[in-house]
Amino acid sequence: MILDASIYEKSFGSKELFRDIYFSVEDGEKIGMVGRNGIGKSTILKIISGQDTDFTGDIIWRRGASLVTTDQEYADVKPETTVTEYILSQIPEYQNLHKIITEFPEIDPNDEDYYKKLDEYSNALQRFSDKGFYEIEQKIAQELTNFQLENFATRPFVSLSGGQKRLTEVVKIMHSDANLAIIDEPTNFMDYEAKSQFIDWAKSTKTALIIITHDRDVLETVNKIIEIKDGQSQIYDGNYAQYLSQNASLTSNSMNQYEITQNKIKNLKKQIAYAKAKKPAWSGTADKKNPFVVMEERLKRQLKELEKIEKPSFWVDKSSVENMNYKDAGRYEKYKTKNIRIGLKSGDNKSKKSLIKVEKLSLGYLETPLFANVNFEIFEGGTLELRGRNGAGKSTIVKAIISRVDASPVQLFDGTIKVDEHMRVGIYEQEVGKDLFDKSLHDAIEFVHLSQKVNITETKIRQLMDSYLFTPDDLGTPVRNLSGGQKARLQIIKMLANDPNILILDEPTSHLDLPSIEELETALGKYSGAILYISHDGYFRNNLGGEVIQVG
Repeated sequence: MILDASIYEKSFGSKELFRDIYFSVEDGEKIGMVGRNGIGKSTILKIISGQDTDFTGDIIWRRGASLVTTDQEYADVKPETTVTEYILSQIPEYQNLHKIITEFPEIDPNDEDYYKKLDEYSNALQRFSDKGFYEIEQKIAQELTNFQLENFATRPFVSLSGGQKRLTEVVKIMHSDANLAIIDEPTNFMDYEAKSQFIDWAKSTKTALIIITHDRDVLETVNKIIEIKDGQSQIYDGNYAQYLSQNASLTSNSMNQYEITQNKIKNLKKQIAYAKAKKPAWSGTADKKNPFVVMEERLKRQLKELEKIEKPSFWVDKSSVENMNYKDAGRYEKYKTKNIRIGLKSGDNKSKKSLIKVEKLSLGYLETPLFANVNFEIFEGGTLELRGRNGAGKSTIVKAIISRVDASPVQLFDGTIKVDEHMRVGIYEQEVGKDLFDKSLHDAIEFVHLSQKVNITETKIRQLMDSYLFTPDDLGTPVRNLSGGQKARLQIIKMLANDPNILILDEPTSHLDLPSIEELETALGKYSGAILYISHDGYFRNNLGGEVIQVG
């Protein structure tokens, strides 16, 4: 065993975040950690890594076990530190051995500890060779290239974008040779080829992994899933498919127990009412306590204990619900946990008119075309996927289409883009626009409607917040302080503000949790408008389907 974690309680102010989190990590285990957005998964990883010590519990490590994590704070990184230097600085054994090897030639042969240091130097040379550290810089450069960061090895680390730093963190993990690696959402900025390489490494590495992710392609490769729900942890042995099966069974049992508890509460209330009614009519002697008073007090104590039991969160994937028996399916419909509600128009669109037609298209920036001779046409009700590696020009095509409605810096080298004059576009982008960062959530929702000339009332704003699982406390929160999942839900609100008849989706599943992803897929499957999308999520692509246009 590498790690045994017991988090009895963790709170933020008066709010209890966890009360019972228990799990262990064995050598070589591949663990996926899932849970609704904002449930506190990242906090658990900070506790494990020692970054957060304000909790009640025990984190027990095997003696000598090494840990590496993906970082998101870089205040201590010097401006001149290159990408390679940053990665190497995070590999403790490399740093120690490199220090011994580089400092030994400076040691005076007359030093009384010379022969001891010579022996240390000789051992370091052998260990450096055994670990493959002589070739590590070339390997890092190759991994960076695999993740489309070619020629980034000598760039200053601080000059990288947020997405490029996340990819660099993955390369760092891959070369750490630690006993345990903790990785937070590693595939959000990867295309399908880079993700495939990451998954192959994750399968083959001897390093144990804890991966926070809702990427179902990644979850399908793990051998254990830890779900954080209702302040507790639930362990599922196996991969994503096995998790869905076990979750459906456990949820059915939990719903049954919850219903039994609710029936007990209902019966106790009836019995309490009966005791109250009988109390005044009792005509016993003064030296004997009214038995109906005793009965009422006893029943109230039982009721109080049962009412402390909170309703569990119930979520079962759509396919498993369809395979439930009639009784369990009815229970689930009654007790299921609230999910986002996406207001997309559904039904068959009978007009089938052309909304976008692209012929012999070549686009790029300044004097450099990214691709040439791309052709496609999208009709109302149709679905089309743009597929290609990051940087191939998929997002550039999207920008060019948007430029028919708004300004864009994209350079048209050849070909044409024709759009229907009545086309209303809803756009889901990977990142929230900077124009929203300093606005409160309330003002951002208002802004995205008014900027598209759509009237919005206070009542409508609060309805949208409720539909997308925001609380009244979120109303004044600056957009920059929202979690990744909350920003993703805001993006959906923005996308649907103008009642679009075509949706353009750029990696829409990256920050959503599993129930929200399924709700999005279900809504898109019924949508009557057209869909143009970019996604490296294999499950999402299979569920949405459509014509595939290869770019690059």
